[in-house]
Amino acid sequence: MDAECREAWSAVVEPDPGNGAPVTTPRRLSLLGPASRAEARRIADILRKETIGGALLLVAAVAALAWANSPWSEAYAGLRSVTVGPAGLHLDLNLAEWASDGLLAVFFFVAGLELKREFVAGDLRDPRRAVVPVAAAVGGVIVPALLYLLVNTFPDGAARGWATPTATDIAFALAVLAVVGRRLPAALRTFLLTLAVVDDLLAIVIIAVFYTSHLSVVPLLAALAPLGAFTVLVRRRVRSWWLLLPLAVVTWGLVHASGVHATVAGVLLGFAVPVLRSEKAGGPEAGPGLAEHFEHRFRPISAGVAVPLFAFLSAGVPLNGLGEVANLFTDPVPLGVVAGLVVGKPLGIMTATWLTARFTRADIDEGLAWVDVAGLAILSGIGFTVSLLIGELAFGSGTPRDAQVKLAVLAGSLIAALLATVVLRLRDRAYRRLAEAERAEAEHAESERAGTVATRDLPSYGG
Repeated sequence: MDAECREAWSAVVEPDPGNGAPVTTPRRLSLLGPASRAEARRIADILRKETIGGALLLVAAVAALAWANSPWSEAYAGLRSVTVGPAGLHLDLNLAEWASDGLLAVFFFVAGLELKREFVAGDLRDPRRAVVPVAAAVGGVIVPALLYLLVNTFPDGAARGWATPTATDIAFALAVLAVVGRRLPAALRTFLLTLAVVDDLLAIVIIAVFYTSHLSVVPLLAALAPLGAFTVLVRRRVRSWWLLLPLAVVTWGLVHASGVHATVAGVLLGFAVPVLRSEKAGGPEAGPGLAEHFEHRFRPISAGVAVPLFAFLSAGVPLNGLGEVANLFTDPVPLGVVAGLVVGKPLGIMTATWLTARFTRADIDEGLAWVDVAGLAILSGIGFTVSLLIGELAFGSGTPRDAQVKLAVLAGSLIAALLATVVLRLRDRAYRRLAEAERAEAEHAESERAGTVATRDLPSYGG
């Protein structure tokens, strides 16, 4: 049966053992069911781009750490503090602030495009497919936040960092997978990416609701005007950058002036772009909507430029000897971040996934086991881009607490990557067998399609 016609929960007709009459029985829900063929192709394309972006992200982070701990560390600090922008518009920001407020707006614009597509035309539009990754993402946010708060019950102001260990950096995680999990089955890759999409949505909500220090209503309401004009143009399939870019920049500037973090503007602009073609434009059958076009255009900019530059300007933390590293396991704030990423994240994802399987009576796919879910859950403890951003919002950019949080995020992500590497490498033989089976199935499906086309194209002769 064509994968696009399969359902996660379908009916199976079997003969009754008593009288032989056919009886319809429900098929078990597949916990990590395969994506539709079109969705699988789209996910494979995203994974390739994000893997390259993850490699650039790692290089940028290592370069920043090396420079910040070299004899030329003052030059790195001076670069971060260079101020650029018009003071009259309250946009006289240093380069580090431009990276977190400006460059990450591109990242969140792509995240908004991806989120809307998943819920409108992707696998998340089907509640049966969405229930497992959504539950896993929610568990992966709640448990690390609770663990952080448990460790930071008493220190004054430390509780503000509760959301720092809740985010997963999909680009960083995919870079690790490119090295240790190249044969990872498609179902597991799809689960990881879908979980990360929902994780991004939760991070956006957290930033907008909990990390808005002050709110100016007038600029926020004024932002609706350029946002509305942008929405009207993209719904009419206008792609002209000289029309859309100024509207996007004005929307970003007004959201920034309102006190809401400027990256939220990127999400709103992404949500405004239509996923499906309108009937006037030929409908869905006429081809992909504008969201997919923009995603193809801006994902390389996000993964290859915006996020690595943010990492370069944010990850440079002076280590100041072994004492700074020892504080990771003694000071409550960095300890809470490390514990949340390494312990809380996998514990939350595994618990939520197990409970979902138990209450929906879902089965692990053939050839996979719970240890595979555990490996991905541990890998989800790699929190970098959004975790660093939340740490800055919670404690202030450049403060001693911010430096501790950055070091904790780096350490927790590294520990999570190493632990996930061990688990996934132990299952490499099983993944090799599954990869061969997937390749054989794809070749068989391709040959069947080729045979069908050849048969249809044969000339017919009348009798």
